[in-house]
Amino acid sequence: MIVITAPTGNIGSRLLPLLLESAHGEALRVVVRDPARLPAPVRERVEVVIGSHGDPEVVDRAFEGADAVFWLVPPDPSRPPQEGYRGFTRPAAEALGAHGVGHVVGISALGRGTAVADRAGLVTASLAVDDLIAGTGVAYRALASGSFFENLLEEAGSIREHGVFTDVVDAGRKAPFVAVADIAAVAAGLLLERSWAGVGSVPVLGPRDLSPDDVARIIGEQLGRPVRYERQPLDALYTTLVGYGLDEAFVQGVVDMKRAKDEGLDAGVVRSPGHSCPTTFEQWCARTLKPAVLS
Repeated sequence: MIVITAPTGNIGSRLLPLLLESAHGEALRVVVRDPARLPAPVRERVEVVIGSHGDPEVVDRAFEGADAVFWLVPPDPSRPPQEGYRGFTRPAAEALGAHGVGHVVGISALGRGTAVADRAGLVTASLAVDDLIAGTGVAYRALASGSFFENLLEEAGSIREHGVFTDVVDAGRKAPFVAVADIAAVAAGLLLERSWAGVGSVPVLGPRDLSPDDVARIIGEQLGRPVRYERQPLDALYTTLVGYGLDEAFVQGVVDMKRAKDEGLDAGVVRSPGHSCPTTFEQWCARTLKPAVLS
């Protein structure tokens, strides 16, 4: 029995089909607030536990009889980061031990061991989740990635209308972006082949590091027109997010994470062939970003 949390999210929605295709002889159980968000063919092939996986009663039901769990904490912009991440996970950590779950694969972030890991906002909170799960005694693998290619979909309108996308890091700062489909593929492999033991972090990186200037150049090449990067001040980012009504402590967590990324948070892993995923940014742009910009 494999349990999948957040099965309708960016990563879970790509993970679930992979498991349905390959998990021969294993049952699949999903935890979801709204089963209607699951495609009908999927609902027919999985067991559904309705509710939030931050709810003690829900995870108690979901983890009963489970051999492995895919764990993802959804960001909660209405709560401070530590409460939203570690507090959300605490009931699950208790249920893992109570039901003797053997293996957990979790979504985490790069940065552990770097000089800025303890002041990286949302990433610091995510690393604390890893420690909490690891402390339960399960075999645990934290999938550590940097920024997702998919984050750029939020910039599709600006790229379409103005030929511009924004962030807060230095234009020349290279970082290991990655496609969420590649993260899902690594998670599927670990969930299906559970010969691993102990606790560890698995870096999940795109084929090469990219700077915002690199990203702008590649998007421009794909669209056939100029695209440029504009760096936004951190203060402006804070003001914008607070203006949306988000919790101020959560917003500060976002700002601290962005500042840490600009100070090398994602650069703490030495790249190796085993850490590099296949999807290039050029491929992702052609398949995903370009249609979104041109729609």
